[in-house]
Amino acid sequence: MGSLLYIIALILIIGWAVGFFAYSAGAIIHVLLVIAIIAVIFRVIQGRRVF
Repeated sequence: MGSLLYIIALILIIGWAVGFFAYSAGAIIHVLLVIAIIAVIFRVIQGRRVF
């Protein structure tokens, strides 16, 4: 379950980066970034290794 959250966070960060540079995704891409950051912070708070 933990690695699944990390994989989802990575996919969302990559999606944000692509949308940020493509300028076509609008504001929703920033919501994806916030969700990805929350997932990474949640994982760090749990004390598990990120990589």
